[in-house]
Parts: sequence; structure tokens; C-alpha cells
Amino acid sequence: MQRNPVHSRAHSLRAALQNGFSLIEILIVVALIAVIAGMVANQVFGGQDKAKWNLTRTQVQTLTGKIEQYQLDNGGVPSSLEDLIRQPSGANSWLGPYAKEADLKDQWGKPLNYSQEGEAGYTIASYGKDGKAGGESWNRDISSAD
Repeated sequence: MQRNPVHSRAHSLRAALQNGFSLIEILIVVALIAVIAGMVANQVFGGQDKAKWNLTRTQVQTLTGKIEQYQLDNGGVPSSLEDLIRQPSGANSWLGPYAKEADLKDQWGKPLNYSQEGEAGYTIASYGKDGKAGGESWNRDISSAD
């Protein structure tokens, strides 16, 4: 008597499922999932760094406009970025606040650097993700002078 091939395959499949997976097979699957999760996390977090760097660059440009408004109102640039938030003594034409406290920190939560160069010159800078001068990729500086 000949066995039905469909019945034979179903029996083989059922037997394989009852036996379960070996420990090696489970470890291989877990390792593959970990590798894939690592690659996805790298893409997601790398994307966050790019977004933070671009937002900080935009923030520096926006703050430049706020300093120009301060300069128009007061006849000179502020001595510090805090002058955009609180009226400095002697600034009788101050029409601020020109900025919010949060505007003075980059997207990594570090204070923006401000240097005054003469009566009308200034530079606003963020030192990027690592907070140190120089660097490459998302650690490179962002400056209003660029």
C-alpha cells in the first residue's frame, strides 16, 4: 500500500514542530535580531545627531537676527547673550526680551558661546555634539561667522 504524499509531509512537519528548536538555532536567531536592532539604532540615533546639528545651525542664525534687532534698538551689540533676555543697566532703549533662556543653549543642552569683537562685531558658536572646539561630523563647530 502506497502512502499519501500530502499525509507524509504533514506528518513530517508535525514531527518537526513537536521536536522544537535546538539551543543553537535559538541563539542564532537572537544574535541576528541583535545585529539588526543595532543597525536600526545606529541609523535612528545618527539621524538625531544630524537633526540636532541642523537645528543648532538654524538656532545660531536666528539668534544672529535677534542680536541685530538688539543692535538697532540699543546702538550696539550686547555684551553677553544674557542681555537679550534681561535688560542690562544703561540700556535705556532696550525693547526686549529679544530671546528666551532656551535660545541660549544648543540642541545638546550646552550654552552657546558668544564673543564680542569691537563695537559692532560678534560671533555666536556651538562646539557641536562633543562641546569641544574643532571636530568632525556632528562634533564640528557651528558659527555665525561661517
